[in-house]
Amino acid sequence: MRVAVLGLGSRGDAQPCAALAGGLAGRGHEVTFVAAGRYARLAGAGVTAAALSVDPLAVVESEEGRRWLRSGPLGFVRGFRNVVEPLAATLTSEVDAACAGADLVLAPALGAFGRHLHDKYGMPYRILHFQPSEPTRAFPNPLVPLATLGPRANRASYALVERLGWLVLGRMVNRLRAGVLGLGPVRGSPFAADRRARVPVLCGVSPLVVPRPADWPGHVHLTGYWRLPGPRRPAGAVEDFLAAGPAPVFVGFGSMVPDEPERLAGEVAGALRRARLRGVVQGLPMPEDDDVLVVGEVAHDLLFPRTAAVVHHGGAGTTAAGLAAGVPNVVCPFFSDQPFWGRRVAALGAGPRPLPVRSLTRDGLAARLLAAGEYRENAARLGRLLRVEHGVKNAVDLIERY
Repeated sequence: MRVAVLGLGSRGDAQPCAALAGGLAGRGHEVTFVAAGRYARLAGAGVTAAALSVDPLAVVESEEGRRWLRSGPLGFVRGFRNVVEPLAATLTSEVDAACAGADLVLAPALGAFGRHLHDKYGMPYRILHFQPSEPTRAFPNPLVPLATLGPRANRASYALVERLGWLVLGRMVNRLRAGVLGLGPVRGSPFAADRRARVPVLCGVSPLVVPRPADWPGHVHLTGYWRLPGPRRPAGAVEDFLAAGPAPVFVGFGSMVPDEPERLAGEVAGALRRARLRGVVQGLPMPEDDDVLVVGEVAHDLLFPRTAAVVHHGGAGTTAAGLAAGVPNVVCPFFSDQPFWGRRVAALGAGPRPLPVRSLTRDGLAARLLAAGEYRENAARLGRLLRVEHGVKNAVDLIERY
């Protein structure tokens, strides 16, 4: 088959898709990996990279992007059109060109690109999930910041979130369908239409982390994480720092932008000093310290196994890397699905209860770091199981079976 795999978004979204693309290429399929230019290089042997000019990191690092990410959940939704729509026509055109000759498209749910390309060209598509987003009575939509609403309301929360999302984005999507793809409008949420059509869903999450809900339909598959094979050691300054002393703590919040980065950096520095730990810190303006290395974007799957613990925002990809590393995870959520992953880490005994970033103080973070030993055994056991999980193979088997 000629398969197009869309790895849209940040590294946490793109890297699992690159792993999936590599697995398909290893079975002899002709695979195109469609991702931002900085992530297209993740494409492995036998995979053609189609680099998109729209760079998600450049978007969030712009002043407008930073204001958008600091605006909280409601502001995030309201600002989506202002920040994203000016770039969306270019993105849609480039995705269209990269996928036009495909026999099959694998696309994340966000944006519903699979449905749009199917409507234009007729090729089948599969939906990729990075969090369990199929309605269930077991827990509410991961975007709802509560552990449970009760079985009936849990299930209803999925339709509510999807309808609100379509209310915000529907007009933009239909303008892009008409102006870029030459298609008529979608009437109502494409997510509901996909569900009615029983379009197969591949959820790249481990059942060891989120047990498969009993009420999921048969076309929704929990495959396990999609992890890249690769070198086992980071390079350059990070490797030198790791070799120079005891295992450090990693602290990083991905593309999330804190309201007061200087204050947060001071609290993180104070927590590391109180816990007497070295740190590799990503993206914060840290005070100068020989025991702290400040880094930009790093490969989590290479760094995390060599740390004493990881402190992060709880993004789906970062949580997957942290749990697979087999070290304690301290989740400091901002919003979106991050509180959901923080609760899962705590429920698995792989880390303490979440510490929301707005409540992060040096005392609170230091206490969690000092207590990390309580979670080390559980975290190590779970990591060993996740590292031998065959998520990519399971997903490729399903794709070929369909």
